[in-house]
Amino acid sequence: MLIRDAEAADALAIAEVHVRSWQVAYRGLLPDDYLDGLRPEDRAKKYTLGSADENQPLTIVVLEHGVICGFATTMPARDADAGKSVGELAALYVDPKEWGKRIGAALIQAARSRLSERGFQKAILWILVGNVRAQRFYETDGWQFDGMRRADQVWGVTVDEARMVRSL
Repeated sequence: MLIRDAEAADALAIAEVHVRSWQVAYRGLLPDDYLDGLRPEDRAKKYTLGSADENQPLTIVVLEHGVICGFATTMPARDADAGKSVGELAALYVDPKEWGKRIGAALIQAARSRLSERGFQKAILWILVGNVRAQRFYETDGWQFDGMRRADQVWGVTVDEARMVRSL
């Protein structure tokens, strides 16, 4: 398993993981026709990868046998109540074919390290309400719900999300 910074050339491979993950993990939580209509080519155009600007999202990828099978994106927290000492895990996805192989655990550890190295003392993430598999994953890593919820527009669909927090 190799973990490295994402590069601009990784966009389509990351988008393929992103879309497959959504289509499996969010089945039953989001409309089937919406999930079935997601296309990696569309998603890849929205990424900003390889930026040296620490205010921009930073993405790391996991490769197995030279193939990207997961990614995590970190950034300064976007929430108004977060403060400068709070970072955000904006995304963490693993190809469903690779679930259960500890790739997610490696990614979350690397993402937490990145946030800590940037000086953040605490991290937040937003999870889709009802995503029990992800909730168990994050709770195992020490994340806890803090009572904040929101309705957010993500990829053209409104989602109900709850916030989780963790000390770094």
